[in-house]
Amino acid sequence: LRGRAAAAHGAWLVFEDEAGFSMTPPHARTWSRRGHTPVVRVRGRSRRRVSIAALTCYKPGHRSRLIYRPRRDDGRRDGRKSFAWTDYRDLLTAAHHQLGGPIVLVWDNLNVHKAADLQKWAADRDWLTIYYLPPYAPDLNPVEGIWSLLRRGWLSNVAFTTPEHLIHRIRRGLRHIQYHSDLIDGCLAETGLTIRPG
Repeated sequence: LRGRAAAAHGAWLVFEDEAGFSMTPPHARTWSRRGHTPVVRVRGRSRRRVSIAALTCYKPGHRSRLIYRPRRDDGRRDGRKSFAWTDYRDLLTAAHHQLGGPIVLVWDNLNVHKAADLQKWAADRDWLTIYYLPPYAPDLNPVEGIWSLLRRGWLSNVAFTTPEHLIHRIRRGLRHIQYHSDLIDGCLAETGLTIRPG
């Protein structure tokens, strides 16, 4: 996508995406006697969700990185459930400090990503260049692979008892992925995109 340009400028190529997770667990597969489907009771009526914004970060010659921030929905009807532009600003600022270099950011066309305040803030940052994915192209975003790993691994077949239990499992899964850069690299490989030194 823009890997050659990012490498040429010594920048990190960073993909962003966000996802929401609820108390209802995804199911993978079950094990029981034939004809006896196991039933796990969960609090399906809970409106409480945890949203995660995540960045996968790539640079030739460097270990791939995963940076994320959670946002918890407290269940109040008047509370904000999604990330605000200021949340993205803070996430990108933290990523810049952690990565120690310029960022070429690639993300989708979500309305808040194109908010005037966020665009104005980004325009004043010489270390940040932003590109947008084509509409309806989640297969080009390696962060989608992170969500898949999380749902198929640490969150599948778990009966969450409290929102804290859900948050604990999400953090545990994401920390595991952070320590295994080969998983982050695999998510990029799944998109068919490659990064070549410029």
